[in-house]
Amino acid sequence: MKILIAASEALPFASTGGLADVAGSLPKALKAELGKDSDVRVVIPLYAPIRDKFASELELVCEMNVRLSWRNQYCGIWRTVRDGVTFYFIDNLYYFDRGTLYGCYDDGERFAFFSKCVLELMSAVRFYPDVLHANDWQTALTVIYLKRKYAHLDEYRSIRAVFTIHNIDYQGQFDFSILSDVFELPEWDRSVVEYNGVINLLKGAVVCADMVNTVSRTYAREILTDYYSSGLHHILREADAQGRLTGIVNGIDVDYYNPETDPDIAAHFSKDDLSGKAVDKAELEDVCGFVHAPDTPVISMVSRLASHKGFDLVRCVLEEIITTENVRFVLLGTGEAALEEFFRDLAARYPDRVAIRLEYNKALSKKFYAGADLFLMPSKSEPCGLSQMIASRYGTVPLVRECGGLADTIKPYNEYEETGNGFTFTNYNAHDMMNVIRYALRLYADHSKWDKLVKNAMNIDFSWNVSAKRYIDIYRSLK
Repeated sequence: MKILIAASEALPFASTGGLADVAGSLPKALKAELGKDSDVRVVIPLYAPIRDKFASELELVCEMNVRLSWRNQYCGIWRTVRDGVTFYFIDNLYYFDRGTLYGCYDDGERFAFFSKCVLELMSAVRFYPDVLHANDWQTALTVIYLKRKYAHLDEYRSIRAVFTIHNIDYQGQFDFSILSDVFELPEWDRSVVEYNGVINLLKGAVVCADMVNTVSRTYAREILTDYYSSGLHHILREADAQGRLTGIVNGIDVDYYNPETDPDIAAHFSKDDLSGKAVDKAELEDVCGFVHAPDTPVISMVSRLASHKGFDLVRCVLEEIITTENVRFVLLGTGEAALEEFFRDLAARYPDRVAIRLEYNKALSKKFYAGADLFLMPSKSEPCGLSQMIASRYGTVPLVRECGGLADTIKPYNEYEETGNGFTFTNYNAHDMMNVIRYALRLYADHSKWDKLVKNAMNIDFSWNVSAKRYIDIYRSLK
């Protein structure tokens, strides 16, 4: 089987969030599951940091020009091979030598060019996959172009398209004035991408794809409702009725996130020997400027500071929690200015109980995962979420709201039957969350029960193995 995965980022090369984890880890799992006779490849843009950091291992495959409407732009194709997976990088300094991956005024044009290059790459390297697997709005046009511009060509006719929605809130919406000029789509394709009076690239990919999936089973059901769909529930219901919508929960890279071997934490540990976790807790206390207090539980968050991550709940009750309970709170992340200011102020007023690091730091995040006792994730919506799985891997018990992938991966602990792998609450309500936090803190005081819960969390297999098999089932069903 030949698979080409198109994404706007992939670990270890470029990352702003969970998409990079998926695009970096899923291909390796697919290759391992399918065996040596398979051919799994990934294509992402060649951003400036990739050029700087990985130059020594990149090989130039070819150079060509790619047309996008009236433009005729340079496209270099570079590659490297990791774990049997070929990674391609689309090189164009004008589009991808920026200070950021996203957020540019011309993102529509940048990723239209990238999408066109993905289709042209197939011809340039003579690799016509059985499945083109695109991800989120940035690569939605690869699916649209495949079905609307290339499907009449013999080499492309049999290629099937899978489109994964990682977060439906980001849909790639643009004014119709650039339909032809930027996206190179004729007027007769207007209906394919039109939704609510604008171009909606994610909608176009949903309509064109042979199969659409989201990154958890619960989220696949949630986005059929008005509340979660950001307006696309009518289109998604149609896809669901046609049997073209499913949900597959993400996995994590259990080699990268491994407390037994992780070079970024102070001490290694396992579910059979948790002694090293106390050392990691002490290191986290040092990082946060706390006096060592091994019996004081630490709640951590590693997250973008955005309202839909549940921070309005946190703002409502956090001060009450830290002033009435024996607990500390630590946060790593960046985001909305108002949230950053709130946590700065709280840390300034309670420096012995609250610590914040307003940065995006992959290595440091693992200290926050490994050193804390509880991991808080009270999201309003969460398509899948990786942090709750990573925290579990490091024996830090997740406390989550039951939505999306959080509901699929974290089951509430039953102290009488000693089942479950975390704490959950259902209603999007600050005091419901606070009550569960207080219950968790009471349970923490019972060391035998807490140790059992930690081991339950660490025993769950969050590797890509199961998810990769489900993706393979989808790929094979499309033949």
